[in-house]
Amino acid sequence: MSIYTRTGDQGETGVYAGKRVSKSDPQIMALGSLDELSSFIGLVMTKIKNREDKEFLALVQKDLYLMMSVLSGSQTTLTSLAKTVKQFEQKIDFIEQSLPKLKGFIIPGGNEVSAWFHVLRVICRRTERNIVQYSLSLKTENCKLKIVKYLNRLSDLLFMMARKYYEKI
Repeated sequence: MSIYTRTGDQGETGVYAGKRVSKSDPQIMALGSLDELSSFIGLVMTKIKNREDKEFLALVQKDLYLMMSVLSGSQTTLTSLAKTVKQFEQKIDFIEQSLPKLKGFIIPGGNEVSAWFHVLRVICRRTERNIVQYSLSLKTENCKLKIVKYLNRLSDLLFMMARKYYEKI
């Protein structure tokens, strides 16, 4: 089987159940953003040594693929996301207690890993905006709320991870 199919050469792509949509469709923008976020998480995982952080980021990638499945039209449920949001909040609180008090804005950089976590944070924020845009056409508010809450909290966690790796705690 060849990797190319030529079916997207006219600016359309396939989604769940064989439906064809424009590559500029908000659904495709949302799916592409989730895919981009997952790919950049994979990149960051190659830059860190902390096994617990790597394992946690791998779980986030799995959640992102679950979201892609649901936003593509699968009937998969998103019940596990609420539990993960709680884990994000616990991790944020733990990291925050270990860091110096924040006294102003942070300019991304400092070291490579911290800078990459800032890149993840802004990709996550863009993904959240694209999900909100797409969700305006969704019939189920519950799906949108679960994903948006997850991504909002994930971006908070990525900010804290950037601080953690900057401070090297």
